[in-house]
Amino acid sequence: MAEALLRRELALQGVEATVSSAGLLRPGMAAADEVIELMDARDLDLRTHQSQPITPELLAPMDLVIGMAREHVREVVLMQPALFSRTFTLKELVWRGREVGPRQADESFPGWLGRLAPDRRPTEILGSSDDDDIEDPIGRRFAVFKKVAAEIETLTSEFVAMGWSRDPVPQ
Repeated sequence: MAEALLRRELALQGVEATVSSAGLLRPGMAAADEVIELMDARDLDLRTHQSQPITPELLAPMDLVIGMAREHVREVVLMQPALFSRTFTLKELVWRGREVGPRQADESFPGWLGRLAPDRRPTEILGSSDDDDIEDPIGRRFAVFKKVAAEIETLTSEFVAMGWSRDPVPQ
């Protein structure tokens, strides 16, 4: 869901970006039927989606890594410690963005990311946190999927609005 919703928000703002999804599940798993239904309602087709695992090779070129929960952030940082300053949960990215304010028109995207957490420490990603983690709806009622989809949609929209001003400098 996050991949499709973020890709859509970036496209609506005219931002060219490569967005891909990876996780901790085994490769080749299809999106849950509930996810397909909810994304269909938003004109986003996930019928051909296949899960892929987080790997060092996949992470190597990433400018930003967004996890749905701290466990995803930890996995990324364990594989590629240098990515710590560019790896956040979606919720963390948004609440930190609220604290520092949107990216300025004369500010590069990496510069803005640097302002989000200048003194953040790896110990801050230990455990789980309602402030940082998005609930995993797998195996739950459809209402939970619906709530999670709405939350991800709101957060991706807010993130893109904060990260890309009308006339941003080149990334």
